[in-house]
Formats: sequence, C-alpha cells, structure tokens
Amino acid sequence: MNKLTSKITKATAGVALMIAVVACNKGETKSSTNVDSMDSKTATSSSIVYVNSDSLLNNYQYFKELKTKFEGKSKKADADLKDKGAAFQREVAAYQQGANTMSADQRSQTEQRLARKQQELQVYQQNAGTALQNEEAQENEKLYDKVAQYLKKHAKENGYKMVLTYSKGNSAILFADESLDVTKEVIKGLNEAYKSEKK
Repeated sequence: MNKLTSKITKATAGVALMIAVVACNKGETKSSTNVDSMDSKTATSSSIVYVNSDSLLNNYQYFKELKTKFEGKSKKADADLKDKGAAFQREVAAYQQGANTMSADQRSQTEQRLARKQQELQVYQQNAGTALQNEEAQENEKLYDKVAQYLKKHAKENGYKMVLTYSKGNSAILFADESLDVTKEVIKGLNEAYKSEKK
C-alpha cells in the first residue's frame, strides 16, 4: 500500500500536467485594440501564455485538499491491511504451535481454513487498492475539468489563443519569456473560484 500512496500522488500530479489546454478565442477580447494594427510579434506574445503546473499543484487549494484526503485514505487502508495481516499471522503461528497435538483431520481442516483466509486477505488488498485508485481517478478527472474550464474562461477574458503547461524536467517548452507566465493569476483565480464553491 505504500507504493499505492506514491502512485496516487504521482497520478494526481500527472493529471495536472495534462493541462495543455488550447482555448480558442472566438474573436472577442477584453481589449478594444484591433489585432490587425498590432505587429505580429506583439500579437503572438500576448495570445500564447503558459502555466507552471508544479506551482499550480503546490498552491491550488483544491489539489492540496485532494492530496491530503487521499494520503489519509491510503494510510487508513495501509493500517487496516496491516491489522488484518497481523491477525492472520497470529492464527498461523497458533496453528504451528498446536499442530503436533491435532489429529490429521483437524490439521487438514485448519490448513484449508488458513489457505482460504490468506486468499481472502489477498482479494481484500486488491479490492481496496482498486477502489482507492478508481476514486482517485474520478477526483483527478474533476481536478482536470476544474482547471481546464477555468483556463478556457480566463483565456477568453484575456484574449489568449493558447495556454500551455510547463513543468520542470517534463516539458516541451525549453524556454519562454517570463512575461508569458500567468501562473500566479491563474492560481489566484482558481483559489477564489474554489473558495466561492465551498460556501
């Protein structure tokens, strides 16, 4: 289950890295300036921006709460599995100590019962892991939708044609001028939207 905790955190971060959202502007911008009168360099630099997904994940309150929630659930599942495993080991140890005093029939029945319990424990572990992964996948989808919807709205309001994502060590963007970084304003907007949602 410790591996599951790591997978959950990585998967959640991985989904947020998919925030490469192309937000097509339908010709409406906040500014009344005619784009045709601007030189192409200015139009390009103001219509394509990027968001640092690492900063977004570290500062978006919804994601932080989601991460805490799944870490708690994973720890609880780990503890539950350890308790069940320890109880099973105690049964096995008790059987091993008393096996010499049992009849062949009793030994056979006890071994079959312990084998069934071991299988049940394995199935329980798999089911618990699968249930947690499924729930986490659904939450990741909600996270992605929240960010994508906000970015689409934000792009339209600001006249951006494209919002790219940047992540250190995992990005197609090798260089981008810092003036194109809209991470802080996006985080602020997402957190304000989330705060109003919770009311």
